[in-house]
Order: sequence, then structure tokens, then C-alpha cells
Amino acid sequence: MAALTGIIKGLIFALIGFIFGGGIGFLLINAAGRSGTNEPVIALGYLFALIGWLFGAGLWDAWGREWVGLPARKLEVNGWKRYFRFCTNHKVIGVQYLVTFVFLFLFAGLLAMLMRTELIAPGQTIMGPNTYNTTMSLHGIIMIAVAVATIMGAFANFFLPILIGAEDVAFPRVNALSFWLLPPVVILLLLTPLFGGFDTGWTAYPPLSVINATGSLFFLMAFITFGISSILGGLNFITTVITQRASGMTWGRLPIFAWGIFTASMISLTATSFVAVGLIQVVLDRVAGTSFFNASQGGNPLLYEHIFWFYSHPAVYIMILPGFGIILEVITHFSRKPLFAYKWVVGSFFFIVFLGFIVWAHHLNTSGMSDYLYIPFMVTTELISIPTGVVFLSALGTMWLGRLWLRPPMLFALGYLFNFLIGGVTGIFNADVPTDIHLHDTYFIVAHFHYTMMGGVIFALMAGIYYWFPKLTGRMYNETLAKVHFWWMFIMFNVTFIPMFWLGINGMNRRVFDYPEALGGVNMFVSIAAFLLGASFLVFLTNMVYSWLRGPVAEANPWRARTLEWQISSPPPEENFPEPPQVVGDPYGYGIPGSVHAVLNPAGSALNTGGG
Repeated sequence: MAALTGIIKGLIFALIGFIFGGGIGFLLINAAGRSGTNEPVIALGYLFALIGWLFGAGLWDAWGREWVGLPARKLEVNGWKRYFRFCTNHKVIGVQYLVTFVFLFLFAGLLAMLMRTELIAPGQTIMGPNTYNTTMSLHGIIMIAVAVATIMGAFANFFLPILIGAEDVAFPRVNALSFWLLPPVVILLLLTPLFGGFDTGWTAYPPLSVINATGSLFFLMAFITFGISSILGGLNFITTVITQRASGMTWGRLPIFAWGIFTASMISLTATSFVAVGLIQVVLDRVAGTSFFNASQGGNPLLYEHIFWFYSHPAVYIMILPGFGIILEVITHFSRKPLFAYKWVVGSFFFIVFLGFIVWAHHLNTSGMSDYLYIPFMVTTELISIPTGVVFLSALGTMWLGRLWLRPPMLFALGYLFNFLIGGVTGIFNADVPTDIHLHDTYFIVAHFHYTMMGGVIFALMAGIYYWFPKLTGRMYNETLAKVHFWWMFIMFNVTFIPMFWLGINGMNRRVFDYPEALGGVNMFVSIAAFLLGASFLVFLTNMVYSWLRGPVAEANPWRARTLEWQISSPPPEENFPEPPQVVGDPYGYGIPGSVHAVLNPAGSALNTGGG
């Protein structure tokens, strides 16, 4: 029970905050003569409940007391209890993120199974149109959150400080705050079905998002809260890379995963504020009677689409750039070769960040925006394939004539390259305006999006889990089960989503629970394949849980890799390094005689034990 003290206090303070804020909202709506609505009560109540939750969960004890001149209370505890506390240790926070989002990923996968059950035959099968749309919307936003936050939250928190030779992130308490903002997000999303759900998809386009059920307000508040967490995380990781690098860790010696996190964090810090503003405007239209997006009162709903996609297309690279970092990290270590074209890859990451901000309107080709915008955005969208191609060439060049070691992390890295290539090639069709107008809002887009997000980001997540699992847990997993998981997941993923391109070309609309009878046979095939794809994760879950509890003890460096996280014990010690490391060489100097990545100071004992 002691381990849950912070959570219990947080819930009590959240209830008090909701009563206080809701009371203010109740007084305001009665003063304004709008007593028929309860959404202002909910919105203000949630704002104060969120503050109460954070302070009760540990923010006050760990940080707030210092604001009034009192000493902070030490909240750190040992063992499993610390994973349920407001803990500032970056490794604990990384595990909190990982476990939370893996379970969310599995839950969103169950929602996908419900959707495919409905789509197994034409007509209504198990749910009506509104229930289907709310299920689809909840599946979409949870999977987007998983793709955005799992690698950035889990692996960046746990491994980025160790990779650069740091003791912790730059702002440990902000780091803990960014995680403890997430439980309210989860609660709000899970509550949405009880309040009518939200049938807007994860994009929340007005006017529908302004006038539909109260569940949509819960979704909007959850999205805004998640955005605040993302902004704080981006700020922290940028500052950590700039200020916390070990002696000798020059920019040219930074591991490629660190570059992926650094560039993705630039987008998190800057772009997320735009979507937050747009979402707040929708909330104000709902609860305060404003008309930012009400065309009949001078508003412009198309403005929201521009604001939303100005964030949400760069946000694709919040997911993809860390995925690139993991894949290249795995490929260079499991090819036993230096990373090919390292500087070009880093430059491409920055070019992707830049172009990511000027391609957003290709999502609006059927929205009615001005015709003169089509060509410029088509050109910039095509241009972004150039830096992405450089990343692919780097992966291929690294493997060329390498000593490939086809262990589970490498298999998932290769699967990522195959899947993301299909996603990239089909993206060219979407970049072309005439083709996109034909394919927009069809299952061609569903297939393309899943090839980039699930076939890319989720395969990168799996590669990262299998690569860093020994370091994170101090245990080894069953490699046979891991390989079964890969081949099962890889084959069934492609069997599931390749037919969706055909469905889209033949006119099947996305976000709709019904379709023409002529498409019934292919949809039944896709649904059965999707069920088998979902079943592959039972192998993954069984392997991970059993191995974490009872797997063989892992050695410090089972992959014989060169980067800093593999040169310390598994799991890492509390302070990461016994002494500050001195970085003296390339993290990927395989095959270079006498090459060493780092040594300890001041004794000079070599840390590198990587294979040549």
C-alpha cells in the first residue's frame, strides 16, 4: 500500500480539484445564463483536477515545497515500488513509459480486432455506425500516442543519458512531470465511451468535434494534456544532448539514436504548441461559445485543418526519426561495420525536420483550399523522399559486405526497411495531387499509413525492445520465440495490409463501417489475416513477461556492441557510470585496429569491449 500512496493522494487531490473547478464552472454558466450545458463544469473541473493529481502524486513533495522555501521530500524508494511513485530516475521513468504504452498498444490492437470483426462482411455485424466510428477514433488516437511516445518516452529516457555518458537527463523533475501527465490522458480516453464517445477520428475536425457528444470534450482535453507532456519531453531531451554529453562526446561522435531523438525533440518542442492552440480553440467553441471555426458566425473550419496538419505532419517524424535511429543503431552493430554515410544521415535528419514543416497541405487536397497551393506542396512532399532515401542508402551501405548477425533485433530492423519502403513508395502516389484526389479517404490511405506507422514505427519499437531488453531487465529472452514472433508478425502484417491497397483503388472508403458487397470476399480475407496478426503478439507478450521474471541472467554486453550503454552492467547501476566516461573515438569503429569508443577517467581503463 505504501507504494501506492502517491497515486491515492493524487486521486484524492484530483477529486478535490474537480469539485473546486467544477464549482467555478457551475457559477460561471449560471451567471452567463447557459445553465443547460455541463461542459464548462467538466472542462474547468478537469483543469483543477489535473493540477490536484500532479501535486498529490508527488510534484508538491519533490518540487513544489521548494517554491515556498521548504525542503523537498525524498520520494525515491527501492525495488518495484518505485515504478508507482513520482520518481526522477530516468531509467525508472523509461520503464514506466514502456510498460504503460505496451499495454495501451495491446488494448488498441483489441479495438482493431473489433473493427475487423465488424468489417468481416457487408452490413452491420456487431456494431452500428456510431459505435464503429467511436471505436475507430479511440483506436486511432491510442495508436498515435503509442507511436509518438513509446520510443521517445521509454527508450530515450532510459538510454539517451547513458549513450551520451550522462548521469541523468537535464531536468529530472520535469521528466517525471512529463510521465505523470499521462495517467489522466489514459483515464479520459477510456471514459469517452461512457459519455457518447467521439466519432471524429483522431483529427477532431470541426464542426463535428464542436457539436458531437461530450466524449469528444474528454478526447480534446486528453490530446491537449498529451501535447504538454510531449513539449516538456522535447525540451528536456534537447537540453540533455546539448549540455550533458560526456567529455569527448563531440557532435561527430554522437550515436545515431541520439541524433534521432534530438531532431524529433525539435519537432516536439515547436510544432506541438500549434496543435495545442487549435485544440484549445475547439474546446472554447464548445464550452465558451466562441466561433473560431463556426462559418455561420465568421469562423473558418478550414483554418483548423491547416493548424492541425502543420503539427501533425511534422509529428509523423516525431515517430519516424527515433525509429530511424534505432534501426541504424541495430544494423551497424549487427553488421559489424561503421555506419555508412554517418554525416549525410545526420544532415538528412535535419533536412527532414525542415521539410516536415512545409508539406502539411498535401493532407488538404480535397478540402477546398486554394488551387495555387497544390503544386508547391506536391513538390515539397516529393522532396522529402530524398533525405529519407539517404537513410535507406545508409542502412544498405552499412550491411554491404558486413558480417550480418541475424538475431531478433536485426530481423525486425530488416522488416522495418522492407515495410517502410512500401510505405514510402505508396506515399509518392499520395503526393501527386490528381492521384491523391482519387485515393483520398480510401483504404489505400489506410494501408499506406499503416505501412509507415505500424510497418515502420512499431517494427522499430520491436527491434528496440529485443535489442535493449537484456540491458533494461538484466535478463535474456527466448530467441526461438522471438524469431517466431518476427516471422509471424512480418508475414501476417503484409498479408493484412497489402490487400487494402486494392480495396482503396476499388473505392472502399475508410472510416465507414459498411462497404459494397463486391468487396466482401477481400474484406473477409483481410479480417482473418488481421486476427492472425493480432495473435502474434501473444507470443511476444508471453516471451517478454516470462523472460523478465525468469529469463536467464544477461551479461553486460551480449551483442558485443561498442556504444556506452553496453559497457556497464545489466541492468545499469543507479548512477549509470562508476566514474564519468571519457569518449575518445567513433561509437561504430568496427574493423578499425585499436579503435576504442570510451575510457574511464581518470584511471583510463577501457570501456570498449565491442567486437572488431
